[in-house]
Amino acid sequence: MCGIVGYLGEKDTKGILLSGLKELEYRGYDSAGIAVLQKNDFQSYKAVGKLINLEEKTKEFVTDSFAAGIGHTRWATHGKPTELNAHPHLGESSYVVHNGIIENYAQLKKELVAEGVTFLSQTDTEVIVHQFEKNLKSATSAFEAFTKTVSELEGAYAILLVTKSEEKTIFFAKQGSPMLVGINAENEKYFASSDTPLIGQCTDVNYFEDGDYGYVTKDELAIFDITGTKKEPIFQKLSTNKLSAQKDGYRFFMEKEIYEQSTVISDTLLGRLTETEVLFDELDANLFDGIKEIKLCACGTSYHSALTASYMFERHARIKTSVEVASELRYRDPILTTDTLFVVISQSGETADTLETLKMAKKAGLKTLVICNVDNSSMVRLADASILTRAGVEKGVASTKAFATQVTVFWMLSLYLAKAKNTLTSDEITKQIQLLREVPASVQVSDTIHEKIRRLSKRYLNGHGFFFIGRDVFFPLALEGALKLKEISYLHAEGYPSGEMKHGPIALADPGLTTIALLPQHLLYEKSKSNVEELSARDATICAISPLVFDKADDYIPTKEHTDYMLEFFEMMVVVQLLSLEISVRLGNDVDMPRNLAKSVTVE
Repeated sequence: MCGIVGYLGEKDTKGILLSGLKELEYRGYDSAGIAVLQKNDFQSYKAVGKLINLEEKTKEFVTDSFAAGIGHTRWATHGKPTELNAHPHLGESSYVVHNGIIENYAQLKKELVAEGVTFLSQTDTEVIVHQFEKNLKSATSAFEAFTKTVSELEGAYAILLVTKSEEKTIFFAKQGSPMLVGINAENEKYFASSDTPLIGQCTDVNYFEDGDYGYVTKDELAIFDITGTKKEPIFQKLSTNKLSAQKDGYRFFMEKEIYEQSTVISDTLLGRLTETEVLFDELDANLFDGIKEIKLCACGTSYHSALTASYMFERHARIKTSVEVASELRYRDPILTTDTLFVVISQSGETADTLETLKMAKKAGLKTLVICNVDNSSMVRLADASILTRAGVEKGVASTKAFATQVTVFWMLSLYLAKAKNTLTSDEITKQIQLLREVPASVQVSDTIHEKIRRLSKRYLNGHGFFFIGRDVFFPLALEGALKLKEISYLHAEGYPSGEMKHGPIALADPGLTTIALLPQHLLYEKSKSNVEELSARDATICAISPLVFDKADDYIPTKEHTDYMLEFFEMMVVVQLLSLEISVRLGNDVDMPRNLAKSVTVE
């Protein structure tokens, strides 16, 4: 998740920007840059990699008078992590930084190129500064040009722009991506993506709402809402605890990341959906030519997302799909044929076992695809093609939003392939795309359900274990729910297909065994219910997660009624994540750093 900082004042602008970017390192980034407008002259510096590289480049640069400065840490979404793709982006006399995704950038870029504009980067962001300068030629003021530019953008954005035509002004706009402005007694103005860079610099902050845009000067903070009506800022006192600020008021990074899932899934979808089809600009049209099978390979949570994908690929695209545990495939002497697309899944792109299987597939001559969260990672560099999940950095060791975005990507990919293979009708694809658009709302956490889970968690601190059970795609979700509980609570938990209960595991059923039953209304409900009734008859403790009341359940976590089982899937995903979180909290464990575990497993 990219980071933004901005400063308008007379202090050491360079130092303030670099310090602010350092406070945003926790969000994750692969390049960084700053631009400073001082005495009607721009100075801009960019660097790939860590901030120390940017600091080295700017060590001779001095800022000692009134200036407008903007800075950015970039997490690549459009274009590789290079200096040209790093922010800020330059027009003829303006610079811009931007978080988010401009959905209509391709159309805007096409029009600008036709008018003679030269683009230097592969990013969607660069269209903003060129569109602004195009509008500036016919506008009566820079603010008028900026306002028109913002109205022409579609997607999500937090934008800071500086221009020589108004050298003592910073223009801003916010839609979907977080941004705030801070002030102090010295009348300076500070911008950032989160509180952390402003602690120690400001006393009060205003959090922009979606649709807000405007400008700051030395003496003015002008904010306009989406209708163009000027509004007064609503200032709040700024926190003084930097770690707390990074957590945005949540107790743990894992909790914050569960709540972020609505936002990051929106980011995953942005620019990839029309009304009738899925778009993956990063994929060559011939990637699937000659492909008769898809082999998915991963570890841990990514393996569970791959299992979920196997149902969707076969159901939507009618293509044979197999799923492999990477550590097993490496040593199994597998049969790998060139009519197979080999897909690896990894949050970091560095998982050792998965990376080795990718090398095996490449050596065997297979086409390869990686689903990953980190551009320029080892897997992304090695694979023939890659799709970025756009989940942002995930600090909690127990993965949450990485799983959510991986499943979202696989759902889209199954529809992309279904259209190419003509295995779903246009109406069916349109319906699925509409469902995808509803996913961000389905994973929003309500205070009511979180409080219910928190209170329920105290009943599950003892006993000899947990069964998580589900059918179809809810079986991989059961595996993932069990893994989450094991990882952070250290309680024994297993995930099973509901229909497997009678084939052995039911021998463990007694009051000390808790069964977490995933009972979606729209997928095999009666059969799943029958399996749970068998466990109930053996006196197992039943916790039902369902939109339908189950009278044999000891505990019941109600989910909303949806029109499709995939929306139920995503809501139940959040429920099992929160249940694991709250049980772990009750047990006094370190939720973000569970014992014996590492975030990225780069050894066998």
